[in-house]
Amino acid sequence: MTDYSDVLIVGSGVSGLSFALKVARFSRVTLITKKKKADTATNLAQGGVAAVLSVEDSVEAHIADTLCSGDGLCNEEVVRIVTTEGPDRVRELMDLGVRFQRGENGEGFDLGMEGGHSARRVAHATDLTGKEIERALLEQIAATPNITVLEDHLAIDLLIESRARGTERNDGDRCLGAYVLNRITGEVETVRAGITVLCTGGCGKVYLYTTNPDIATGDGVAMAYRAGAKVANLEFIQFHPTCFFNREAKNFLISEAVRGEGGILVNRKGEAFMKKYDPRGDLATRDAVARGIDAEMKATGADCVFLDITHKPADFLRDRFPNIHATCKKYGVDLTEKPIPVVPAAHYMCGGVLVDEWGRSSITNLLALGETACTGLHGANRLASNSLLEAVVFAHRAAKMVENHMGEIRSLERIEVDPWRTGGAEILDESILIKHNWDQVRQLMWDYVGIVRRQKRLDLIRTRLGWMVKEIKEHFYDYLLTPDLVELRNLAVIADLIVQSASLRKESRGLHYILDYPDKNDRDYRRDTVLQK
Repeated sequence: MTDYSDVLIVGSGVSGLSFALKVARFSRVTLITKKKKADTATNLAQGGVAAVLSVEDSVEAHIADTLCSGDGLCNEEVVRIVTTEGPDRVRELMDLGVRFQRGENGEGFDLGMEGGHSARRVAHATDLTGKEIERALLEQIAATPNITVLEDHLAIDLLIESRARGTERNDGDRCLGAYVLNRITGEVETVRAGITVLCTGGCGKVYLYTTNPDIATGDGVAMAYRAGAKVANLEFIQFHPTCFFNREAKNFLISEAVRGEGGILVNRKGEAFMKKYDPRGDLATRDAVARGIDAEMKATGADCVFLDITHKPADFLRDRFPNIHATCKKYGVDLTEKPIPVVPAAHYMCGGVLVDEWGRSSITNLLALGETACTGLHGANRLASNSLLEAVVFAHRAAKMVENHMGEIRSLERIEVDPWRTGGAEILDESILIKHNWDQVRQLMWDYVGIVRRQKRLDLIRTRLGWMVKEIKEHFYDYLLTPDLVELRNLAVIADLIVQSASLRKESRGLHYILDYPDKNDRDYRRDTVLQK
């Protein structure tokens, strides 16, 4: 299939869906998602959307909290844009049908408190906020005739003008769409578009332990990097402090909001320990809490620590955290009666495809939104619940920009693109080749590039990743494509980019903590780490 759309959106999380609804008013949209529409990180988001929605709060306070969490690397202009425009975007979500919890007597918002925030400002739908947002947006998408949704379609590579013309890559290169693997038929389709938007989420599956869904293999960043786009700040991987520690419960997150409502981290002796590591205690930012838990586990030899909120009324906990309560109880932990066993796990990618304040990458007509993008909002560490806010604010801004330029985009020459060539590729009949490399990458990243890093470990993993990337590249061209092979290729690229970025930052800042350089160095490193192929 060779098709053309005004707009091609890769990914069906909150940023992709929000953007699709806005641009569908003036353009024809194709939205592809590699599994089903609701298989997204958005769908797992528990906490909520941080925005100034109370007279007791202020934009200046939200800005200050974001800058503090970002540890000197936030783009202050972007922080001001997002925090100022955020409240309107949250109200817009309500108009689209999102059922946020209301305050007393059904007025205003029931605002949650989370670590790093100086006020209650997190709008939520109990502890299933992402799922509720996804539900409302998907209902709107289904009722919008200008949007074609293709499930089970996995983007492989971007179509780039210089490649199509057979010329040298240049600074003015243009994105023309993407090669897409139809998971049902096994065919590679060529989808051309005036504007291509990457909304593929994060890369948590590059680590052995993660709160992310299986789709989080860094596809958008890997594709953009291979195409020649600038990527930035990939050393800053946020490890959520509190992932449910249970061998049978896969990737289940215990929301930041549990600590926001009074939860206390304790060791196996029942002793609160966070004040030893940060004066803010249990409400410190995520980087500090994750390092505190990591240090406590290493000091005591324990497999986990515990989050204790049993001192709160049982009815309040069941009402405020129905999903967390039900899931923990399913695995034998009633949070109203005993502490929850928790460990840190890879959670959020603060870097990504480098974009401007309108979501534009360094490649013409290629945009990136949501976790795939590095906007400058998060700096060296994301403030809790700022991610959904960033997604809807930038989706709105990008849609406005595209609307203003759609006439110009439509007037551009439609360049013919060669179909995907399989050549002499064979069927891969030994999936062990994929699984072995997949497991090795994830274990190496967890052991060598985790919460606390050392230069020696970074040097060792670069060597080991080098031959793995080469082997995976050979598999990619020797065998007919499968979804697992496409994802493994992306995962290897992301792992290499994280290691490269971490090796370049000879200081400790935010989420990047390296024992060889334990101090922050503003003189030399108060800048983004930018990589370009």
